[in-house]
Amino acid sequence: MLEGLPFTLRLALAGGPWRWRPAPSGRCAGVWPRRGLSRPAGRCVPPRLSAAARSESLSMASPRPVASAAAAVFARQDCNNGCSAEYTEEGGSKEVVDTFKAKDLIITPATVLKEKPDPDTLVFGTVFTDHMLTVEWSSESGWEKPHIKPLQNLSLHPGSSAFHYAVELFEGLKAFRGVDNKIRLFRPKLNMDRMYRSAMRATLPAFDKEELLECIQQLVKLDQEWVPYSTSASLYIRPTFIGTEPSLGVKKPTKALIFVILSPVGPYFSSGSFNPVSLWANPKYVRAWKGGTGDCKMGGNYGSSLFAQCEAIENACQQVLWLYGEDNQITEVGTMNLFLYWINENGEEELATPPLDGIILPGVTRQSILDLAHNWGEFKVSERYLTMDDLTTALEESRVREMFGSGTACVVCPVSKILYKGEYGREESDWTILVS
Repeated sequence: MLEGLPFTLRLALAGGPWRWRPAPSGRCAGVWPRRGLSRPAGRCVPPRLSAAARSESLSMASPRPVASAAAAVFARQDCNNGCSAEYTEEGGSKEVVDTFKAKDLIITPATVLKEKPDPDTLVFGTVFTDHMLTVEWSSESGWEKPHIKPLQNLSLHPGSSAFHYAVELFEGLKAFRGVDNKIRLFRPKLNMDRMYRSAMRATLPAFDKEELLECIQQLVKLDQEWVPYSTSASLYIRPTFIGTEPSLGVKKPTKALIFVILSPVGPYFSSGSFNPVSLWANPKYVRAWKGGTGDCKMGGNYGSSLFAQCEAIENACQQVLWLYGEDNQITEVGTMNLFLYWINENGEEELATPPLDGIILPGVTRQSILDLAHNWGEFKVSERYLTMDDLTTALEESRVREMFGSGTACVVCPVSKILYKGEYGREESDWTILVS
């Protein structure tokens, strides 16, 4: 997969200019023409801050004094009572982490194995393998022994904090079967790092990332026949971490559960792999904000986005392009990080993506694209702020070459058009011949 990824990205990056045109009947239709990448390499520069962002950075740099010494004391007491060092320190409590041991893994194989599906007919996330991994935790005894068991329903108290206050998070990574028939995980340590950061933000207990990854590898080995014998399908791995304390109090949980399930998957979008998708951009909805949890992979970020997603579909678009701030900064798509390949305002050929400023999920595929593009050295690569005005101006001046999204589920997906203020951008391709 690593060897094939640059070629895939080159296909996704190849595109042509487009411009804004009225959308007939509010529909998003049309595709961008393809164009090769042949311009000289550019130089990497630090991200550009918009005027609003620069102003905000200056105001945030000024410390806010505590009203009184008493207020400072109460603030410290509140933090100490609510968040122990186990949750606030980067590494978490060593005592808690050390109780998580892959060598203690218990494996209970399923006695009846299900029939494997045809990889060409898979619907994303609807079929599950024979086994799952569970690891329970409590504040009294730490981590219990990891257990791989037959896939089964969970038994949880209805007062569990995950149900009431969304004390939970999840991850998504994939296992691929190569042409040599060997099974590989794609950059799983980045997923473990992100899962750990999300856990700290959710006040869920610290865990040993290497030990959990070893347990996941053992689960994939046990269900290895579920990894599709196909280059267009893979095995999706879904680690999930939830608070399970039966209490209606709003507080960090004293009980938690990690579980991992597996699902053979094909393309995320029904239109198929690498087929362009349409986006709906409307500033009336906001996915995340500074100081929030937009950079964590938590279910609440996704559940609260469904209403806007439904409106996007009503406007004949497949996904939401989330905007932020008064200047309508481009952030990300509901299931993807976003990239723009264009000729920037300085006349440079550039691959740009919004920076990780706390409101954007740090995607593994996003990071991989940046790493590859830097290594290629064929054009300027930037993490910078982009606004809808930047994009519309570039479209009007025919400086946009391609826009695409990236994510574990969708891999790399070209964007065909964006519906914004009743208009969308696209360009007729000179590669086509009009028949009628």
